[in-house]
Amino acid sequence: MVNRIVVGAHYGIRDWLVQRITAVVMTVYSVILGGVVLTRAPFDQQHLKALFAPQWFRVVTLIFLLSLLWHAWVGVRDILMDYVQAVAVRLTLEVLVILTLVGYAFWSVTILWSL
Repeated sequence: MVNRIVVGAHYGIRDWLVQRITAVVMTVYSVILGGVVLTRAPFDQQHLKALFAPQWFRVVTLIFLLSLLWHAWVGVRDILMDYVQAVAVRLTLEVLVILTLVGYAFWSVTILWSL
């Protein structure tokens, strides 16, 4: 008799939840931002600066951006795991994606707090 230890009973549920939760966060933010932009026509650079002036709005925007980056990471990682069979190539691509997303995160923070 072979004794098998089942360790993958919940495999993938965390990633599935991350995708759904980050999608909801991004949708809510996008709808609210779209509503604000559409109701304040004409919307110019002065209105944009005034919109991003409060600290709480910058934090909410940062949460949106971090959700976007995390959502992108899970999606790209899953694509790489499914379609890139060579482990060295997949690892290299994953590291490049991580470095790119971390760079985007720092760039986003720099932009948000320079407005």
